[in-house]
Amino acid sequence: MARLNQIIAIEKGVKTQSAQELAEAQQSLQKPTLLAGIARTYRPKDEEGEQLPPESTRVQTKAEEVIRRVSESLTRLFDITATKDWANCQAKADVVVDGQVILSQVPATYLLFLEKQLGELHAFIKKLPTLDAAETWSFDGSADSWATEPVQTLRTKKVPRNHVKAEATDKHPAQVEVYYEDVTVGYWRTVKFSGALPAQRVNEMLARVERLQDAVKFAREEANNMEVTDQKVGERLLQFIFRP
Repeated sequence: MARLNQIIAIEKGVKTQSAQELAEAQQSLQKPTLLAGIARTYRPKDEEGEQLPPESTRVQTKAEEVIRRVSESLTRLFDITATKDWANCQAKADVVVDGQVILSQVPATYLLFLEKQLGELHAFIKKLPTLDAAETWSFDGSADSWATEPVQTLRTKKVPRNHVKAEATDKHPAQVEVYYEDVTVGYWRTVKFSGALPAQRVNEMLARVERLQDAVKFAREEANNMEVTDQKVGERLLQFIFRP
């Protein structure tokens, strides 16, 4: 008795082969010359007339034979697919992570869907923004965001100053040089906010989704390992269509 995973493994090949054979059958039936034949014999008007050999062309394609070949090919496809779909109604398994049953008796078809979605979710989580590791962050409930510790910086202003290079005399005025001095005029208190996530949280989510992905794959393999009952539906369907 075959198992569901074996049926799934060959189904694609059977589909491809059946489609190819059906296309070839359709092409062969579109060539009138292959369907036609002829037989001609010649009889002279009198005994002294010229004798000619008979002529004949054989029929190369017979529609009934084409139907028979197509029926055989499609019967196998219909039976394989029916066997898979009937079995999928019963193929179920638990999704277990770290000994805990996350989902119970999940159908194999849903496990396939879940496997694809978890792959997309993994890619989403991997791209989540993380907090700058160069800063120290804590959650600020009032801002509903992550925040750094306040940092105080100076605000300065350039103020002109006079530097007397030479005092005034009765003969020369004082020599004065103007320069600018940075003078503190205030203080900035800066707090950075971020809507990103701590790297640890992102890594924890990635680890959990990866464990769940593995569990779903194991469950799918278990569900698809069940023995199947061969379904024979193709012959009945095609006999109904092609019966004389």
